[in-house]
Amino acid sequence: NVAHLEIDVYDPVRLSKESGFLPEEREWFSGFLDAGFVDLYRHFHPDEKHRYTWWSYLEKARLGNRGWRIDYICASKGLLKRFKSCEILDDVTGSDHCPVAAEYV
Repeated sequence: NVAHLEIDVYDPVRLSKESGFLPEEREWFSGFLDAGFVDLYRHFHPDEKHRYTWWSYLEKARLGNRGWRIDYICASKGLLKRFKSCEILDDVTGSDHCPVAAEYV
């Protein structure tokens, strides 16, 4: 459970010392991407803000959209041309996470 970029959490300054958003965790994820993988959601939505896949139940965070984007679909760069889209289905409730869907052709 790692939020990679500052736009992947609702409050990057306050959360910068929290597990899941620590510099070394984010660096590991960058290394994973540098090894030849692509975060499909960021590929299709590079600047999209306030789109999250997890909200704390304890804080009732979903009500104020104080979330984290910690659920990913990643693909190798070689497969990238086969994907048409990747979307966060944040209108799906029933869990502290929501689905992420990618369309592959």
